[in-house]
Amino acid sequence: MPFVQSIEGCMEAAIGAGGLSRAAFESRLAKLDVALAALKTQYEEGTLPLLRVPEQSDDIAAASDALIRLSDGAKTLVFFGTGGSSLGGQAIAQLGGWFIPGDQKADQSRRPRTRFYDNLDPRTLESTLSSLDLASTRFIVISKSGNTPETLVQFFAALQAVKAAGLDERISALFLGLTEPPVEGVNNGLRTVCDAHEIPVLDHNPGIGGRYAGLTNVGLLPALARGLDAKALRDGAAEVVSRLLKASEAGTFAPAIGAAASIGLAEEKGVCVQVVMPYGDRLQRFADWYVQLAGESLGKEGRGLTPVAALGPVDQHSKLQLYLDGPRDHLITVLRTDCAGTGPIISSDLAETANAAYLGARTAGDLVSAQQTAIPQALVDAGRPVRTIDLERLDEYALGGLMMHFMLETILSGHLLGVDPFDQPAVEAGKILTRRNLGDRD
Repeated sequence: MPFVQSIEGCMEAAIGAGGLSRAAFESRLAKLDVALAALKTQYEEGTLPLLRVPEQSDDIAAASDALIRLSDGAKTLVFFGTGGSSLGGQAIAQLGGWFIPGDQKADQSRRPRTRFYDNLDPRTLESTLSSLDLASTRFIVISKSGNTPETLVQFFAALQAVKAAGLDERISALFLGLTEPPVEGVNNGLRTVCDAHEIPVLDHNPGIGGRYAGLTNVGLLPALARGLDAKALRDGAAEVVSRLLKASEAGTFAPAIGAAASIGLAEEKGVCVQVVMPYGDRLQRFADWYVQLAGESLGKEGRGLTPVAALGPVDQHSKLQLYLDGPRDHLITVLRTDCAGTGPIISSDLAETANAAYLGARTAGDLVSAQQTAIPQALVDAGRPVRTIDLERLDEYALGGLMMHFMLETILSGHLLGVDPFDQPAVEAGKILTRRNLGDRD
């Protein structure tokens, strides 16, 4: 595996009364044996497409070809989409330096700049479209159903701006859609408008919901746009699925262990706030992706977890006081890599001048390494549950594995909570009310 998980800091033996007893943990693992067997059956029968995605390769080639065509003459690549249609792609793109000032591959300058617009703000949308060089901008519009109103508004506004700029004849070269295949009798606004304007469309896998779609072409396009190895992403995810198929019982499968620990703590100790805290900028959006994944999948029928995104080391200064000394309802998951010896070396003279001799001749990575070891220990010492996930290195293989790990952990957590991790009834109710407020009575 490209990473190692430890839940020892969640257990009563390590942190005392605030931890999970071995008996409570084992009882939940036993319940997951049935769920594990069901996942294996779903893999064999192909009824849970998520498990088969890592084996696919044709869609990588199709996404690559579409992106090459779209990028011809482009300076800026704009992704329109919201929620799961964007966060998975952002998490992957950030591995390639997106949204990290000064961090990009050497050859990224030869590719179009990458921008994600996932939140519909009328002022932002208007100012963006008025400031872009539309002739050298390309738009990728992502909506599984094709009817997400925020995404449709973004799409329509961009389409209108392109027409107003006199670029009507180039519309098919400036846009790319990504939505479900056509189904007779089912409305898909995005596909209908794309077809009317001869805009190419890639098929969104109809069996995979947005928050689980990061390893499909929803995430492949941003990965390729940042020069990342899409196959390596899939290979990392495939390793986790392989471990699933080989697992003889839940206690030998890391996502099941994570689910048993987190749900056990929630039910036994009231630890319902689940914080994912990576140490490193390239996993910041991954934590945001996790928040939607866990929140939307598990928050149902009065049950669930409250997922929170944090980032080390910065949130040691903004949130750690709460985690160490506030209510005992947080489980902190620390994601860390071996960064000792990396980054700039600090001058001993400067360190001495600042009365900080301990920093002299040390690298920036040495400080972060010390912090990401100290904070889990401080949590344990305070009797607060903490899980660690150590990555040998952060690359495409590791990120693909992490995404599949957390998706399967979430699915297994749903089994323990007795909720469907794939639906989103409250979100759908909000969409219906929004349409009614705009005068749609259907």
